[in-house]
Amino acid sequence: MEENKSVKSGYQLDMIHGPLAGKILLFALPLMASSILQLLFNAADVVVVGRYAGKEALAAVGSTTSLINLLVNLFVGFSVGTNVVVARDLGAGRNENVQAGVHTAVSIALISGVILAGLGVSLARTLLVWTSSAPDVIGLAAIYLRVYFCGMPVNMLYNFGAAILRAEGDTRRPLYFLAIAGVTNVALNLLFVIVFQMSVAGVALATIISQGVSAVLVLGCLVKDQGPLHLDPKKLRIDKRMMGQIMRVGLPAGFQGIVFSLSNVVIQSSINSFGSTAIIAGSAASNNIEGFVYVSMNAFHQTAMTFTSQNYGAGECRRVDRILGMCLSYVVAVGLALGGLVVLLGHPLVSIYAPGEEEVVAQAVLRLRCICLPYCLCGVMDVMVGVLRGLGHSVVPMIVSMVGVCGVRLVWVATVFQVYHTPQILYLSYTVSWVITGAVHIAFFFAVRKHAYRDCQHMQYNNHS
Repeated sequence: MEENKSVKSGYQLDMIHGPLAGKILLFALPLMASSILQLLFNAADVVVVGRYAGKEALAAVGSTTSLINLLVNLFVGFSVGTNVVVARDLGAGRNENVQAGVHTAVSIALISGVILAGLGVSLARTLLVWTSSAPDVIGLAAIYLRVYFCGMPVNMLYNFGAAILRAEGDTRRPLYFLAIAGVTNVALNLLFVIVFQMSVAGVALATIISQGVSAVLVLGCLVKDQGPLHLDPKKLRIDKRMMGQIMRVGLPAGFQGIVFSLSNVVIQSSINSFGSTAIIAGSAASNNIEGFVYVSMNAFHQTAMTFTSQNYGAGECRRVDRILGMCLSYVVAVGLALGGLVVLLGHPLVSIYAPGEEEVVAQAVLRLRCICLPYCLCGVMDVMVGVLRGLGHSVVPMIVSMVGVCGVRLVWVATVFQVYHTPQILYLSYTVSWVITGAVHIAFFFAVRKHAYRDCQHMQYNNHS
């Protein structure tokens, strides 16, 4: 009865019956908007410090992105595992498993947030030294990292809570919550930096307060839920069986995220090696703009993963092919449209981050052209990973990414980049790695498709018997 009420409320989405095209967009578009709002947290930081604290502060904040992702991605991978496991159990109607998964996931979020806070605060300066951070920005960057990582517990609680809501098709409430948090973040940025002159510490503090707002809202949503997603704080504990299922998907996903971030840290170190603040700041501004295109495409990765998980759990294997085809079509269209638009509007967009800094703007526009024009290839690669994870295959995508993304970029930096030591050649490593990794993911999907769908048919028989 309570489940029906939830459906009538319009927050749940029936992924296993009826037409798919509209439902995929209904799921993906709020998720896309949510991701853009979350990205605006960091973009607001960069814009405010670039305008009111100088290019050294801009370079300091921008140069920390790859390090933050490196430390956070392993634990965010656990939220991916949460999404897949909860969605599969919801599709199969196993509500007791869903309950165990919800409480286990929130417990993991709390523990991982505390661990990340400790690591980030204690290792901030050491990590910046390892990545050859420029001497004129390392002090500011260390301050930003330490303050930022103090907010990791609420960051993790939001990510895991939103993953649980997405498992039932609810991408709208996380969007509403992030809209509130985004307004809070911008207001606090301006207050802390302009009024209180707190520079990078101010923008970091504004970010963690706003993340705390979104975490409280999403957890309140789970506490009030009357269906299988209901969270009872008194029942928080780790169920070993559910943790094992989450880790089987989440650990490889997390390691894959680390591999991506590690390769980006290598790229950042190579950018730092030019010794030019203009190149570093230009790359940081470009990286923030690229992020809007990436998260827009990544919405279809998460959509493909969640839809595949629910349909696989329900035994509706024939729908997975259609899910894959539609998500690939959407992600290519979004990647080409947004990537082209960003390149077309590159100069005015970068000028928002670094007004009057023409050398910084020129370096940023150069990177935008190299990254954003072929960016749809990255989207194709990610959608394939999403479907494979939804089918329960998470280890092979991790291995493929280790070789195809990290391996290729490391080899490229050690060989081609050493011969042709220019930013353009460095940025070309992204495209090469997307092509190689995406092609292998497609081949692996067709290799496992028949076996996976046979298992899917057995699930359908068991669900109906």
